[in-house]
Amino acid sequence: MVSSADLPDPEGEQPKDGPTKDGQWWKSLADERGTPVALKTDQPHSARMYDYYLGGKDNFPADREAAEQALSVFPNARIAARQNREFMIRATRYLAGEVGIRQFLDIGTGIPTSPNLHEVAQSIAPDARVVYADNDPIVLTHARALLTGTQAGRTAYIDADLHDTKHILDAPELRGTLDLSRPVALSLISIFPFIPDADDPHAILRRLLDPLAPGSHLVLTHLSADFDPPAAARLMDTYHQQGIPLQLRSRAEVEGLFAGLDLIDPGVQIVHRWRPDGTATNLTDIQVAGYGGVAVKR
Repeated sequence: MVSSADLPDPEGEQPKDGPTKDGQWWKSLADERGTPVALKTDQPHSARMYDYYLGGKDNFPADREAAEQALSVFPNARIAARQNREFMIRATRYLAGEVGIRQFLDIGTGIPTSPNLHEVAQSIAPDARVVYADNDPIVLTHARALLTGTQAGRTAYIDADLHDTKHILDAPELRGTLDLSRPVALSLISIFPFIPDADDPHAILRRLLDPLAPGSHLVLTHLSADFDPPAAARLMDTYHQQGIPLQLRSRAEVEGLFAGLDLIDPGVQIVHRWRPDGTATNLTDIQVAGYGGVAVKR
């Protein structure tokens, strides 16, 4: 098991193995096959920028510089990120507590930020099982070190890209943790803004949902340009300049991602208005700037 002490310190020394000829840093720990993994800490990564928005410390100078550029044109990015997390917490509590879901698949996990999905689910149902999937080596290293389930439940981690749905669904880590003949909650929190139309997000969703049992649920959030189109356009330009695809979608487009499923009340809402718990009463829609929803597969 990797420990957090083995991780590179974003604010201190780089991994001890040093840079390659192209300037990329290698983590001192190899991957599961013993192969060194390039962390590319000289390039911003959306997950580490998101960690910066949340006030985390698992980000590097390139991530912080890119995030500050984004904040200069879209100052509400921090609030939007925090409200995405709050939505995830409320949706997971609803699914574990009211629906009785005991299996969760979280794709686009991001840097662990407590409370994590498995902590929320297992606080309600200690036997809940959670599989995390992400394609950033730093995210997976942190996940293996820090995301530990209850004794009754289980957690597993997959190094996979959202586009490669077959790899995710066929991964031994998933098959050994989740029973796909029983309902699964598929959690896609703020990941689809990084799937442009050219990549056919609807097809990706179909490939993920089709193998899941009836009674499975989709949990999805999405940043939108509906609230401040000029600022949203500047934000997308900022990400594109960093080589990170970003596409914000309208409410109608987000609702379209739930096609073929039955939306749970209150449908697709601005995330802080979905089953609110009273903690975000002072926020405006333009500050939150994103939609979320939960739907069930019949």
